[in-house]
Amino acid sequence: MIYFLLFWEFFQIGLLAVGGGLMTIPFLFALIEKRGWFNAETLSRMIIVSESTPGPVGVNMATYTGWTTAGFWGSLVATSALVLPAFIVILLIAGSMEHSEKITMILEKMLFGIRPVVIALILSAGVQIAFLIPFEIQT
Repeated sequence: MIYFLLFWEFFQIGLLAVGGGLMTIPFLFALIEKRGWFNAETLSRMIIVSESTPGPVGVNMATYTGWTTAGFWGSLVATSALVLPAFIVILLIAGSMEHSEKITMILEKMLFGIRPVVIALILSAGVQIAFLIPFEIQT
């Protein structure tokens, strides 16, 4: 059951986190309250480690959460679930781009419309991280 929960939660995060790894941070804060797999202190440390290690931030966080929650297989499930939506979307876009220029225009309009949401999520992540800074300084 834990593998299904890891897959479902990180699949949703991967589906909604358009714009990069930092976009996963607001969703991870929501995951604290929803599942309790980690706390705010652990998340702040995950962000620090993810920013300082090679690889995308979101993938590093998914791997870490999966590992601490369910070991090796949990990390594999969480990481795969996070990347799967992007993989599917890219396959769909690549398959449709060669068929019609109209689809390309629709995709450009969709991406233009997503920009304000991405900006809001980045600002949300920044504010949430800013509230963690005093906590990290004390420890």
